[in-house]
Amino acid sequence: MVTVLLRVRSLFSLIAPLEIAPLERKMLRDLRRMGPQAFTIALVIASAVAGFMACLSAVDALERSRERFYREARFGDVFVDLVRAPRSLLPRILEIPGIAQAETRIQRGARIDLPGRADPLSARLIGLGASTRAGQSLNQVLLRQGHWPAAQTPGADRLEALVSEGFAQAHGLRPGDQVRAMVQGRERTLMLTGIALSPDTIFAGMGGAPDPRGFGIFWIDEAALAAACDLEGAFNHIVVRLAPDPDRRSIAAQEAQVIDGLQRLLRPWGARLAHGREHQGSHAMLENEIREQQVIGTVLPAIFATVAAFLVHVVMSRQIATQREQIAALKALGFSNQRIALHHLQGVLLIALGGALIGLAVGHLLGAGLAGLYGEFFRFPALEHRLPAGLAALSVVMACAVACMGALLAVRAATRVPPALAMQPAAPGRYRHLWIERLSPGLLRPGPGMVIRNMARRPWRSSLAVFGVACAFSLVVLGNFVRDAIEAIEIMGFERSLRADLMVWMIEPRQARSDRELLRLPGVGLSEAWRERPVQLRNGAATQRVRLQGGPEQPELRRVIDIDGQVHALPAEGLMLSDRLAARLQARVGDRIRLEVLEGRMPVIHAPVAALVRDSMGLNAWMSRDALNRLLGEDSLASTQALWILPGSLDPVLRALRSLPVVAGVFSKATLQANMNEVSARNVRIMSTVMTVFAVVIGVGVVYNQARVLLAERHHELASLRVLGLSRAEVSALLLGEILIGLLLALPLGAAAGLGLVHAVAGLLATDQFLFPVSIQPRTYLLAATTVVVTTLLTAALVRRRIDRLDLVAVLKTRE
Repeated sequence: MVTVLLRVRSLFSLIAPLEIAPLERKMLRDLRRMGPQAFTIALVIASAVAGFMACLSAVDALERSRERFYREARFGDVFVDLVRAPRSLLPRILEIPGIAQAETRIQRGARIDLPGRADPLSARLIGLGASTRAGQSLNQVLLRQGHWPAAQTPGADRLEALVSEGFAQAHGLRPGDQVRAMVQGRERTLMLTGIALSPDTIFAGMGGAPDPRGFGIFWIDEAALAAACDLEGAFNHIVVRLAPDPDRRSIAAQEAQVIDGLQRLLRPWGARLAHGREHQGSHAMLENEIREQQVIGTVLPAIFATVAAFLVHVVMSRQIATQREQIAALKALGFSNQRIALHHLQGVLLIALGGALIGLAVGHLLGAGLAGLYGEFFRFPALEHRLPAGLAALSVVMACAVACMGALLAVRAATRVPPALAMQPAAPGRYRHLWIERLSPGLLRPGPGMVIRNMARRPWRSSLAVFGVACAFSLVVLGNFVRDAIEAIEIMGFERSLRADLMVWMIEPRQARSDRELLRLPGVGLSEAWRERPVQLRNGAATQRVRLQGGPEQPELRRVIDIDGQVHALPAEGLMLSDRLAARLQARVGDRIRLEVLEGRMPVIHAPVAALVRDSMGLNAWMSRDALNRLLGEDSLASTQALWILPGSLDPVLRALRSLPVVAGVFSKATLQANMNEVSARNVRIMSTVMTVFAVVIGVGVVYNQARVLLAERHHELASLRVLGLSRAEVSALLLGEILIGLLLALPLGAAAGLGLVHAVAGLLATDQFLFPVSIQPRTYLLAATTVVVTTLLTAALVRRRIDRLDLVAVLKTRE
């Protein structure tokens, strides 16, 4: 024990000379007196850091996992879909300048039937070659569980297969299970030998739909799949890896050269448009999600940073105003202006550092949760979330910079006052009658008049307080806007536009009158035939690949509705384009567009732009089915049937469709809507909760600091009124009345700010594939108003307790 005491004594003997300087001790005392004010400011700064870290750390996790998976699995750079080409063409493909490696593939869509599900599911079948099993292929398949399918005899009805991990987890599939697949009109049994991932199917879905349950990937022995798809000795898909360019050109230029060479070589073999990674479905969806999180991770911290700077400015201005004599004494004792400014900034930096540390911890937790949600849609071998050192350092610097900017004006004012002048009390404020009092002298009663005149005396501070509460309101609106947008999409998409219960895809286009066969199924009430063809639209130098949709001129089951809810008929002649597609093509009504069909005989046709429509989903092009068939020189063909089902007949119709070999796939509106609601409800609930908590933090920070500053400025005045006979409630009303007026002004301003913020975020998040409709329900405004009002009233109640505990004698003895 004696030894331990001696060691402790020796340690204190080393620390004792390192005494804290007098200004630092004063700074720590000031922080202790500020107490709750400093803590609320730190919470606002923490919210900015947490939002920044949560979004961008999730982006970091996605990007690191993607790049590692792409590198290890040798993800391709250029992709081409074809109708059919001989494998003997591969040597000529490898001769194209810029290609380091090229591999042929066989891919085919299929219909999957699972036990216990009435509606069939869609899938993509991909051939497994010898190089894939050896781990040497492009887009290498990663075996997660089980074993590789064995080489099989072509023509077998039972095929061994791997299944994609997301689809397997969604349906509880394991190695050893069996599923039925309709391939090229023939039913086959897929015996699952394992679960796998690949870099080109990180996101697996049709048309970008967020439904991991409705679309699966199955890998099958290439020879067996070639026999099943009548592609023996042929292929219908190519993956290319670019070679290092000795001329050091940009990757885009090298990619363009390779794409041009592939287009020219493969066009006679029915090649659709070759494309780079940006148009590969899985990669494009992942890129869009990363961009969206980068937008959110920039907008939210900017709001919090603005509010935090305002709070620091208000609190520091008041603190410096009450320390005029102390600052003058310090100057008289020889402390320079720079040293005094640094003294005040040190306290601000400690608050910022405390808030940054809290924000880093909260941001790490939120980022890990967000990465976990992404792991349900984007399948990586490992999606590891971490706290990036660079982002953490940047967030701390951002927090300190915001706090210093907020304190800068107040500190500058403190250092500019001469010592002799600072020893005197500050000059009293100049009061004058307001314009409303001059117009009607008796309109304002004494109490409200005092409140309004005090707000008018400091218009900037009052305005910024209103702005802070309005920011809290707008954050709640933003947090719940996604829910309202999804409901608007459901109403517009599932009730007004897609009024069919089922969409049925045929293996090959058939005569449009074949819909009578489907009408004969028990329970089918109405059928509508559509024709879809992949085309490349060209207007001058501008091009865009789309899926041209041809339907009746007055469709009933699959109507075209713009973002404002207006129904549009298809033109009898010419094209109707979505506004974003027209902008991409630089096309206007009346322009003549070149259409290069990307399948079949691949004809080139021309059609005028007859109309434009502002829709929310994708880059779309429509025309009359009859006009499309005339331009193609074909009979009245249809590739898709929209079916309206009689009530209570959905399951019998689905079972009947499963027995039709000509049906390639079935889309059930009810199933997609249920899956969409299940996924979106949880995500929206999480987002709404986080945004509401952030809004409460802002509300508490603004209202509490405003009230404490007002109390510090007017405590002498309020105590005097108490001595003169005013009750506690009357005195509290004079102080809290300013907060109440600010709240009433902030509600309409917050509603307008929320609408503007939603418009701005929706515009930043807009992509070629999706545009959020700005639809805010009254309940969202009600929730935002309730959150702000309750937060303000509870915070004001805390300050009211301080007013009630005013020490009248001590206050009246104090010299301001």
